[in-house]
Amino acid sequence: MAVRTHSSRDHSIPHPRWRVPVLGDLTTVNLTTPTQATMALGRRLGPVFERKLLGLRFVFVYGADIVAELSDESRFAKKELPFLRGIGGDGLFTALNEEPNWRRAHNLLRPAFTQAAMRRYHWTMLEVTSELIDRWDRGAGGETVDVSGDMTKLTLETIARTGFSYSFDALRRDEPHPFVTAMIDSLFYAPIRTMLSLPVVGDPMMRRFDEKEQARRDYMFGVVDKVVDERLAGGPTAHDDLLELMMRAAREGDPNKLDERNIRYQIVTFLVAGHETTAGALSFALYYLSQHPEVQARARAEIEEVWGRSDTVSFEQVAKLRYVRRVIDESLRLWPTAPVYSRQARHDTVVGGRYRMAAGDSMTVLIPLLHRDPLWGPDPERFDPDRFAPEVARDRAPHIYKPFGTGERGCIGRQFAIHESILVLGSILRRYDIAADPGYTLRVAERLTFMPRDFRLRLRHRN
Repeated sequence: MAVRTHSSRDHSIPHPRWRVPVLGDLTTVNLTTPTQATMALGRRLGPVFERKLLGLRFVFVYGADIVAELSDESRFAKKELPFLRGIGGDGLFTALNEEPNWRRAHNLLRPAFTQAAMRRYHWTMLEVTSELIDRWDRGAGGETVDVSGDMTKLTLETIARTGFSYSFDALRRDEPHPFVTAMIDSLFYAPIRTMLSLPVVGDPMMRRFDEKEQARRDYMFGVVDKVVDERLAGGPTAHDDLLELMMRAAREGDPNKLDERNIRYQIVTFLVAGHETTAGALSFALYYLSQHPEVQARARAEIEEVWGRSDTVSFEQVAKLRYVRRVIDESLRLWPTAPVYSRQARHDTVVGGRYRMAAGDSMTVLIPLLHRDPLWGPDPERFDPDRFAPEVARDRAPHIYKPFGTGERGCIGRQFAIHESILVLGSILRRYDIAADPGYTLRVAERLTFMPRDFRLRLRHRN
């Protein structure tokens, strides 16, 4: 991810002070919270800085002006995350820009995320949310609930049923589904393995860990293959989901049809990305609501006004919860659950008037620091949903809010995630008063995404 500096002046990119030959800046790495360690480094070094790790060079940015330049699709494209290729292959999230299956899948699956499709998914989302409420009702007498664990179960079940008409029965399990355990371990291991790709000694040293990782992948692929096999055994069906779109295209010779291997990668991609990020967004939103009773009260008042007392909530009623949407947006501003994305130059160019980039060079955007840019106001660390009020949002600088990435490779399922999040938050706040342990301090866990660590809520039924 090299960036070459302007030759006529000393515009060398800041880097950590104690750089070591061969190891580079390895002493600045925290394997438990790597992104947060990079954020701390960025606060010290400035909006453009570099790290070298075992021969790999990374350039990080978070200044709004540079991110705006990187958002120009005519100059920059997505840079894939190589450490996830073993899990996602050439699926939508991990495909190289030049790989044909990305464009085919994007064209094929785009109708699955239209408003008409969202209306169909709404009723399944409502059904799964009701299962969460049933689960939480059993713990509403004073016991606390595991927020991140239950949000993960809920969002996995939602994407499985809406996307593939398959149930993991996740909300009836006390422990996480084995698919989730394998996924979390893989997401934690993949970037570490990339950094530890040492010449000569790296592969032998990591062989035992690589074998465990292969077993995890084999299990996840086995689960996905079972989903496909069960659908094939049933023949053509009336299902109207992501899987049916892909299988129908293969049967009918659609020019965007995908082969069996790529269908597997697409399913894994949606199961992983389609639930992990939304679970984090919901968990952070519930944390901030528990810390701000005035925001909780205002959100609940809106819910009661729009939804009334009916147990059946329509698609249109969810879209009318505009303040609840602001709560989600502000939670994603402070802790975007997918915290980085990378952009590579399509051709030789200069960024920020000073940093030369050759075609193929890339920069990685640190979204949490971009979301704390001074352009957000004098206290960007403060939680304030009214930052997203229409009159405020109209005057906001462009390209400083990027929780779903940017450009044509941005998250295809963003509307799915937002609708699901509003529905779930609305259902929870209508039924419960929520409070965190008074002694709880937010700690953020990292796998590929951010998630509150050990966060539990105490629930009280509302009259």
